[in-house]
Amino acid sequence: MIYESSIYLIALKMTKKQAASVSHSGDCDLDVKALSNVPEIKRQLKKIDKVTLRKELQEYGAWSDEELDDHEQNLIRFLWIAGCDLDERQYMED
Repeated sequence: MIYESSIYLIALKMTKKQAASVSHSGDCDLDVKALSNVPEIKRQLKKIDKVTLRKELQEYGAWSDEELDDHEQNLIRFLWIAGCDLDERQYMED
């Protein structure tokens, strides 16, 4: 499955199982961190431009400018958003 950001400048590929692993009720932080360390995911995250990612996340209006200064945390936020979106999309398509 491929997630494309709302401004279509970032794409992230993951399996249905990977998306589901970070899209559940309760605290997902440990699951998102674990997914971020999967080699294929890690390679994709490393390629994401800091400025582009910050711009993408600003569109959500959920984080302050100070919070968005942390690129590593932004990658985690983006991975969580992507996983949740893909997981939700798969249930809508089924």
